[in-house]
Amino acid sequence: MIRNTDAAFAWWDELQPKDGGRGDRAARARLRRCGSIAEAMQEPATLQLFRRCGADSPLDLPALALCAATLAHVREDRSDRSVARAVGPDDPDKPETALLKPLRFRRLLEAVEPEDALPAFRRLVALADGTVNVRDLSRALLVWSHPARGDRTRRDWVFAYWNANPAASTRDTAA
Repeated sequence: MIRNTDAAFAWWDELQPKDGGRGDRAARARLRRCGSIAEAMQEPATLQLFRRCGADSPLDLPALALCAATLAHVREDRSDRSVARAVGPDDPDKPETALLKPLRFRRLLEAVEPEDALPAFRRLVALADGTVNVRDLSRALLVWSHPARGDRTRRDWVFAYWNANPAASTRDTAA
């Protein structure tokens, strides 16, 4: 299991054009054009991410391909709030205020396999205008398909999306 979100962030950061520089525009473009996880797995930039994250199993490659193909669409890091909170509704009683509408959010949560999750995450990044918390997104992408960690991540995203405090929910239920 890969957990090195700092390495994923550094990889993403190196792809970005800075101060008039080019970054690695070609790698970003190739990853953005990948239509499937299988295509993304074959990109040299994905294999570079695989090595940088310290992955040691071929079974990690689909999650890293999902991460690479999604992060290629991110243009700017916004580290002040989680991805789920950033695309969620301003007020839980007004779901229409969400960038990612509740139905699309439900579809994202149901997309467990990397192949299904790729278009859903790309849509999320597009709706956020290419500006998301890169570390938070990469952390989620790297475990999204994992049976236990993925379930926990999706549950945490539900609470963040709706701006709900899980501890308060537990206390209310116990009372």
